[in-house]
Amino acid sequence: MHIERVRVPLGVVGVIYESRPNVTADAGGLCLKAGNAVILRGGSDSFRSSRAIHAALVCGLREAGLPDTAIQLVPTRNRDAVGLMLAGLDGAIDVIVPRGGKGLVARVQAEARVPVFAHLDGNCHVYVDRSADPAMAQAIVLNAKMRRTGVCGAAETLLVDRAAAATHLVPLVHMLLDAGCAVRGDRDVQAADPRVTAATAHDWSTEYLDAIIAAKVVDGVDEAIAHIERFGSHHTDAIVTADPAAADRFLREVDSAIVLHNASTQFADGGEFGFGAEIGIATGRLHARGPVGVEQLTTFKYRVHGSGQTRP
Repeated sequence: MHIERVRVPLGVVGVIYESRPNVTADAGGLCLKAGNAVILRGGSDSFRSSRAIHAALVCGLREAGLPDTAIQLVPTRNRDAVGLMLAGLDGAIDVIVPRGGKGLVARVQAEARVPVFAHLDGNCHVYVDRSADPAMAQAIVLNAKMRRTGVCGAAETLLVDRAAAATHLVPLVHMLLDAGCAVRGDRDVQAADPRVTAATAHDWSTEYLDAIIAAKVVDGVDEAIAHIERFGSHHTDAIVTADPAAADRFLREVDSAIVLHNASTQFADGGEFGFGAEIGIATGRLHARGPVGVEQLTTFKYRVHGSGQTRP
């Protein structure tokens, strides 16, 4: 027998998003490319823009000889439409993708009766190991925190190996403060600069989405991994090190959708991964994890070709 495993569409994808009308084109195009139909529910603030973009998409579908219902836009601002989509529209929707703030994502994850591709928090970490090159560590930490503070891949916590604190901690803290980033640290980090404020227990699990970072000195890679497991959101975490063994252990044991070695957490993006585009980043363990691009919007089935075989 000849056994094939082939990719097939998920079916109908429901995308619920807030104020960004470009999601109308991004989500519509990605879902269509993967062979899915999509139902889009945009935000009320961008309702007219989304309608105009959707109208252009429908023209393109017709010109290509495709069903113009392959990309549908919910034609109302009424919030009840979101509830109907979360319930699955009587079995019409196979998966939901939320794009927006924590309030929207939390509601979708709490109320959805169909699978959800999403992440609620992006509490990302950068761990600077004892063997990290100081200049590389500073460049990565600054970019990971300050390139764009409001994206889900922005670093929210800095962990520094105690064995490197004498050489690495003060320059890192000074650099962040001088760049306009508030630093909330433990006692060791507070001792590095009087401008550092004391971190609370809440800071270690906070996604600031602002020019604020929590910072802590840890006893090596073991404590760094343990801290990330306890307080992280399984989104994106990075290690800066010249030690291949430390890097391998971090990449193997940190249970996040994206783990990086000697690179900024701001690379957490489907476009940067070569996916072309993404519909979001998922932190769940089932089906899709990390950037959700065209391939992640498919599943697979087995096709078996026989010539009369029967199983004894």
